Amino acid sequence: MELWFTEKHTKNVELSIKVDRQLYSSQSEFQRIDVFESPEFGRFLTLDGYMMLTEKDEFIYHEMIVHVPMSVHPDVKKVLVIGAGDGGVIRELTRYQSIEHIDLVEIDEMVVKVCKEYLPLTSCSMGDPRVHITYQDGLKFVRRRQNEYDLIIVDSTDPFGPGEGLFTKEFYGNCYKALKEDGIMVNQHESPFYKEDAIAMQRAHKRIIESFPISKVYQAHIPTYPSGHWLFGFASKKYHPLSDFDTSRWKSLGLKTKYYNCQLHLGAFALPNYVEELLEDVE
Repeated sequence: MELWFTEKHTKNVELSIKVDRQLYSSQSEFQRIDVFESPEFGRFLTLDGYMMLTEKDEFIYHEMIVHVPMSVHPDVKKVLVIGAGDGGVIRELTRYQSIEHIDLVEIDEMVVKVCKEYLPLTSCSMGDPRVHITYQDGLKFVRRRQNEYDLIIVDSTDPFGPGEGLFTKEFYGNCYKALKEDGIMVNQHESPFYKEDAIAMQRAHKRIIESFPISKVYQAHIPTYPSGHWLFGFASKKYHPLSDFDTSRWKSLGLKTKYYNCQLHLGAFALPNYVEELLEDVE
């Protein structure tokens, strides 16, 4: 007998991954949490049946959401991470000795507990003394912050269910206020390829450009996400992701990465025409 995990990407498209076994399954207060083990992608995490990460390709997402802003901002000391209960963003951030404090705000405590037990490749740095975890709705947390963070990383789930509030104009406006005068916000920006995903991407982009003077979009290719073509949003009060990108400063850190590099940083902001047109439609 063969076991397969299947995720619907559209009404007409599905992604199926052969599974060796199911390691964990439970319903938290907010969502269903499952961890599977597969021969091709290793262990992977799903929430409410949607793929969050796999051991084989998570490095792409986590490196691109962290190292792009970290290589642009010259002096990140305090970071706010919203979502990211799997620990992958934290793992990449804690590699920077210059960071002094990281607030991780995750709505679902069970996600953190499950990932610590079953996904040690991503959760390995959650015990770093600079990391302070708050279990709360990120929207409520950021409302009370002002002029506090150098960098905000919004590693949210999709724009429905527990993550829905993290795609509103109010939320992005509150992130703007929570950032210092030269702060940067980066968020996962959905996929531009399938129609429903593209609409969600446009909606988020429109709300971000209403709050930030600098708002750019960059891309990465993540095999297990819908279409494999994924976008990130770079929003900033001061720094431009290309003209303020200091390759020598980042290279001097000597960080070893599997996906991100300085050439890729520049190329990631060169978007296909169809994506540019989708963005222009809401700009």
